[in-house]
Amino acid sequence: MKSKSKGENFVEKIPVKSSEIQWSADDDGLVTLHVENKGIANRIAQKLIKKPKISHIHLDEMGSFIWLLIDGEKSVFDIGKPVEEHFGEKALPLYERLSMFIRSLETNGFVSCKNADSSSEN
Repeated sequence: MKSKSKGENFVEKIPVKSSEIQWSADDDGLVTLHVENKGIANRIAQKLIKKPKISHIHLDEMGSFIWLLIDGEKSVFDIGKPVEEHFGEKALPLYERLSMFIRSLETNGFVSCKNADSSSEN
């Protein structure tokens, strides 16, 4: 799957978890991301509409499985192999779904993606 920004192959990217994101996994392996709501707008919302200081984002079974595979060394392609083995047809279309999920994590600042051939992040 080609990245729209630079014509690079997204499955070659290596996702890296943000050091600012705290997370936990329950006994069933389901992951919850604990995201601190920072910034002036969030502080105002916390006071006015009782927005929580920390949001808890619960990942589903597949999202949790993928999150636990993200280690800063495996590419999107490498992560796809155990996902396909574990979930089979439920994961199809595999790399389209996996790329969309990791891009969503990246958009929300939960991960960044670096090139496999360099240590610079994009």
